[in-house]
Amino acid sequence: MSVEPYGADEESAAVLRTVGRVIKMCREREGMTQAGLGTAIRYSEEQVSSVERGRRAPTEAFLEAADRVLEAGGLIAGLKADVEKAKFPKKVRDLAKLEDEAVELCAYANHVVHGLLQTPEYARAIYGMRRPPYPEDHVDALVEARLARQKIFDQPSAPVFSFVQEEVTLRRPLGGRMVMRKQLERLLQIGRRRNVEIQVLPTDREDHAGLAGALQLLRLREGVTVGHMEVQLINRLISDPKDIQILEIRYGIIRAQALTPRESLAYIEKVLGET
Repeated sequence: MSVEPYGADEESAAVLRTVGRVIKMCREREGMTQAGLGTAIRYSEEQVSSVERGRRAPTEAFLEAADRVLEAGGLIAGLKADVEKAKFPKKVRDLAKLEDEAVELCAYANHVVHGLLQTPEYARAIYGMRRPPYPEDHVDALVEARLARQKIFDQPSAPVFSFVQEEVTLRRPLGGRMVMRKQLERLLQIGRRRNVEIQVLPTDREDHAGLAGALQLLRLREGVTVGHMEVQLINRLISDPKDIQILEIRYGIIRAQALTPRESLAYIEKVLGET
């Protein structure tokens, strides 16, 4: 997939412009036109031009083919990691950096399944419901970014995870029955990992500490804890110690009010059987 940056921030735009200049330099060194390069790597002249101007993020296949055809010796192919990060919105990159530094990640989700737990189909359904609607290529980029963050589960030094999901997030049929079945199966799969605890907060609870909304806490390697909140058009990191203390107190109570991890997995299995 190749997507044109949608509302790209200056940091990612600068990376894509640099990548484009490197490709152009290698192409001109070989005395090849944009049309010639496009034919050699099976892309259109317009696509090559957009990449060289930094207007389009090249795919891995594009970079590998250009590196081979232009005999760049790995110079172009070596840019894949930079391009991968630049394709994602800045808020996603910033959050991913913090997640990479975390030793513990705690999250309470009240409307949808937490992003790190979402299947590709569920994530696409969520982004497809945004109003005003996103362009299709932007939905593709957002889904790709969300799935890329989930690689954190497979890292050798993966953090400890604690998720609390409102019962309604298991029952709201976003994307349809089959999408939800796959999503519930995904929760069971992830929830059985030794470093992951998923808890369900039943709707019938008479006392509820999470009425102020969803929240996330990340405890970093250096001992600092930061919070993250996203609602409507607001997306912010929280670092003030007093605010973090409040969020930690609330999350602790939310966990206590929820089913235990073992009870929660059994409950998710029950909902799956009903879906």
